[in-house]
Order: sequence, then C-alpha cells, then structure tokens
Amino acid sequence: MKIPAYYGFWHHLGTWLLRGSSWLVLLFLILPILVIVPLSFNNEPFFSFTEGMLRLQPEAYSLRWYREIFGDQKWLLAIQNSFVIGIFATLIATVLGTCAAVGLARDEMPMRRLITALLLSPMIVPLIITAAGMFFFYSDLGLAGSYAGVILAHAALGTPFVIITVTATLAGFDYSLVRAALNLGATPLRAFFDVIMPLIRPGVISGALFAFITSFDEVVVILFMAGPQQRTIPRQMFSGLREQINPSILAIATLLILVSIALLVTIELLRRRAARLRMALDE
Repeated sequence: MKIPAYYGFWHHLGTWLLRGSSWLVLLFLILPILVIVPLSFNNEPFFSFTEGMLRLQPEAYSLRWYREIFGDQKWLLAIQNSFVIGIFATLIATVLGTCAAVGLARDEMPMRRLITALLLSPMIVPLIITAAGMFFFYSDLGLAGSYAGVILAHAALGTPFVIITVTATLAGFDYSLVRAALNLGATPLRAFFDVIMPLIRPGVISGALFAFITSFDEVVVILFMAGPQQRTIPRQMFSGLREQINPSILAIATLLILVSIALLVTIELLRRRAARLRMALDE
C-alpha cells in the first residue's frame, strides 16, 4: 500500500513499525512449519539438521522417507482413508450446512439465534468432549469403529464451517430475485438452483474446503471412533510419534503442508471471485 504524501515522521515510523511487527508475527507462526520441509529430506533417521545438511552437501539430502511412505501399506491405507473419509464427510457437511444456512438467513426463521448457536456448538465445545459424546452415541447405534460412523462424525464437525461461510455469502442477498422467479412459474427447487445457488456457489465451495480440511486434519475423534481399518494420516502420525519416530512423519507433514497451501490458494481465488461478483451486482 502506498504511503500518503502528507504523512509526517511519526506516521512513517508507525507505518514501518506496524509492517515490521506484522512480518515478525508471520515468521513466528510460519517458521516452525517451514523447518519441517528441509528436515523431511534428511538422509539420516534424525529429527535435527546434520552437519552435512548445514554444509549443504548433496549426499546429506535424499527422498528416502518419501519412498518409505509410499512403500508402507500402513501409510498407504492412512492416505486412502483420509481422502475417502474427507470427501464423503465434506459432501454430507456441504449439503446439510448449505440447507441450514439458507434457512437461517431468512428473517422470518423462528428461534434463529438459538438454532444457529446449537448448529455451531461443535466449534465451541471442547473437541474431546464432543468426541467422547460421539463415541457413546455411535456405539449404541453400532457405528463406532466403522467408516459410516467416522464419516458422520467428521460431517458433524465440518457442517458449522459450511454454515458460517454460506451465511456470510447470503448476507445482503436480494430475495426479490427469488420471488420474481416464483412469480414466473419456477418451482422452489428450480429457483434455488437457478437463482440462489449461482450467487452463493463461492461460499459453498469455500465451506466445503474448510470442512474437508477439518476432516483431513482431525485426530481426536479418530482416536475415539476409528478402528484399525479406519486409520487416517493424523492417526498414523500420532502412532508413529509413540511407536517409531523417524523422518517419515516429517515427509508426510510436508505433503500435508502442500495440500493445505493448495486449498488456501483455492479459497482465496474463490473469495476474490465472490468479491468481483458482488461488485458486478452492486453496479
């Protein structure tokens, strides 16, 4: 951002202090994550930089731990489970969250604040309490230790994120467009898909991505709900830290960082597209 010409010394000083503190906070948050990346290429089974790595010797670096991941059936099963469970949980959370957000966005919705608070409670209640409650509830239904139970549990955790993003997208939505579509003979379902859905699609996709990330990174509910065949990447990493510590955990962590970056870039692109769409509608 360009500094205005009328700024004096103290304005310039405050601006540079603000920028400097922002970069320091960013480094404080990102640096521990970035350290993982070079360590994942360590040729030795250590969680620290070797002398050869510090001297940038080529033989000190290798893809050994990445090959170990894709050659280990436990890691392959965990990767498969993470994507399968994440995708199906995201689909359920997106459908439920979008329907709930569309209803909660209407002013005539009775007890809207109370219902919203209840639907967002999985984000507020400590996760270990939620996981324990899910375990006892799904155990009575015979779903504990099954793919269906884990998917439903992850969908419950992801739904609040979809509700928040879609509700934010619906803020200021002109419902006269829907009424016009109904007056022209469209059914409520067609009005939703032809009028509402194109305008809230960026929010729906953003919420779906947040729900997928929530499922993909979740470990507490998996510890309670999953059986040996439903082990996901975070669960396998947790087991690796307890049973056999080696840099393969850092390699999979690096891959997860890349996946997270890709999802965040997608969310930012969708946000910009939604902003441009809003500006076009305002004009």
